[in-house]
Amino acid sequence: MKIALMDSGIGLLAAAAAVRRLRPDADLVVSSDPDGMPWGPRTPADLTERALAVARAAAAYRPAALIVACNTATVHALDAVRAELEPAIPVIGTVPAIKPAAAAGGRLAIWATPATTGSTYQRGLIRDFATGARVTEVPCPGLADAVEAADDAAVAAAVAAAAALTPGDVTDVVLGCTHYELVEGPIRAALAARTQGAELVYHGSAEPVAVQALRRVGLRPEPGLPRTGGLTVLRSGREGTLPAAAFAYAEGRLLAGQGAPVG
Repeated sequence: MKIALMDSGIGLLAAAAAVRRLRPDADLVVSSDPDGMPWGPRTPADLTERALAVARAAAAYRPAALIVACNTATVHALDAVRAELEPAIPVIGTVPAIKPAAAAGGRLAIWATPATTGSTYQRGLIRDFATGARVTEVPCPGLADAVEAADDAAVAAAVAAAAALTPGDVTDVVLGCTHYELVEGPIRAALAARTQGAELVYHGSAEPVAVQALRRVGLRPEPGLPRTGGLTVLRSGREGTLPAAAFAYAEGRLLAGQGAPVG
């Protein structure tokens, strides 16, 4: 069984590691776009063309399913990717976990990129799934770029700035960008100080998306299986290796066969 994942950069590592943990026997194809990243500043039409190229590169390896492991690409390019690849290859998008976070009935903070914060897309999710909940949208300028570069100092600065905008009485935190799940540890530490150590619940998209992809191809999670799955890395359509920054994160080391299961 082969599962493909796509993103502009290493934000796909969290979902790829989740698939690896849930199905150690699955072959993975991770397709990114170092030649065209970042996608966020691009026009929707330009971003869609880049995303389609990355999706086509992955589809050439005939995966059973493709995960669009990027919130921005899901917003702008999911329909185009699905129109081209489905029904032959099921395509699973990535949506911030606002619905399960709101279901808990607490106070939500949604950490997202500046472009997503306040967007029609995010406001629509809040309207549809968090009506009546107390929601604070927290822009995180520079955080995704810092994660992409594995720049610890820049990550710490961006996390501290976002934590300062997060109300001290929040109960649930939505990590609304796939990159953010790679630095959940620093985010937890910063918010623990902000909320006087209150036990917060964090909501990411990596594991739910991985479970959905497995369901679409008729598999159930079996994390106890032998770790026999292979890894193919595509960088703007060319076979290669994981970028050096990936090894700064447990998820990247896991995919490279150098780490214990994550999560």
